[in-house]
Amino acid sequence: MGFFDKLRNEFIDIIQWEDNSGDTLVWKFPRYDNEIKMNAKLTVRESQQAIFLNEGTIADVYQPGMYTLQTQNMPILATLKGWKYGFESPFKADVFFISTRQFTDQRWGTKNAITLNDPRFGMIELRAFGTFAFRIADGGKFIKEIAGTSGEFTTEEINGQLRSLIVTKFTNAIGNGNIPIDKVAASLEDLSQLCQDKLNEDFEAYGLKITKFLVENVSMPDDIKKEIFDYSRLDRIDMQKLAQFKTAQSIEIAAENPGGIAGAGVGLGVGLGMGQTISNALGNASSTNTPQPANTTPPPIPGAVQFFVASNGQQTGPFNAEQLAQMTQSGTLKRESMVWKTGMAQWAEASSVAELSDLFNNVPPPLPG
Repeated sequence: MGFFDKLRNEFIDIIQWEDNSGDTLVWKFPRYDNEIKMNAKLTVRESQQAIFLNEGTIADVYQPGMYTLQTQNMPILATLKGWKYGFESPFKADVFFISTRQFTDQRWGTKNAITLNDPRFGMIELRAFGTFAFRIADGGKFIKEIAGTSGEFTTEEINGQLRSLIVTKFTNAIGNGNIPIDKVAASLEDLSQLCQDKLNEDFEAYGLKITKFLVENVSMPDDIKKEIFDYSRLDRIDMQKLAQFKTAQSIEIAAENPGGIAGAGVGLGVGLGMGQTISNALGNASSTNTPQPANTTPPPIPGAVQFFVASNGQQTGPFNAEQLAQMTQSGTLKRESMVWKTGMAQWAEASSVAELSDLFNNVPPPLPG
């Protein structure tokens, strides 16, 4: 190689980057010790930026296009180099190419469980995962804050830092988003958008932009899930109907119980108590589930005639004809038992009510002693 060939090879006259990697964010043009020739051709392809650095200081930034390097289109570098009146000799500068395309299908997830304090379910541990997409919005900021002067910088090298920031912001978003824990699964879209907005507030400082953020799944311990499912079912129960159902069940059991009156009384109390306990626990019980004084007028129930029965100073019921017949057979309802139905002015003995008098005609007399 002759002297002039060697000299010619020391001058760079074409600067470009053909990116075939698919995961490279920053690539430094390999200048080695060569100098860039004035009037060299610079090619910046779509989804790229070219940044010139002079002794570590960011100078001119070029968007997609073809350029002939001259002092006119290198204003910052010309100032840094002191080219006051034009300059035609080769010069030294570091050239970095930035990929500004979207990098999609980036995975994120919580390595450790996130602990949250839900107002209804207490302390809960959650795990979450999803995907995100990002791109470099400001190549100068990204090189200054993240990449530095590394010759090549890939998505793998930044993903660890991005994931840590994502988990932090996700924790804040789900904690401050006022989303009940049992509504999280139905609010993933809103939660994703909230996280994306919060992340971009911080990512802007690094020259990055989150273009898509998805929370694909939020999981919690199985016992918490079961508790939430049970709560959602109970929250939809009509507590008055539940109390009546429990009462009817207890009457059927009492009718088959050879313990007679005592068994019937216990069964009836259990049925009423069960409905009342559940009702009070959820705070949704109506006044008809609570034992009331005998002189309080209960609300009428549409349909067949039903009677209330006084037992131990408290009203029970209402009971339909079939239930009253069972109570008569078991001895729970006696002739002297006080009863009341809608339309009666006051409580009266069961035997004095025409509609109930026939019930006692089928009851055998006591066995001789």
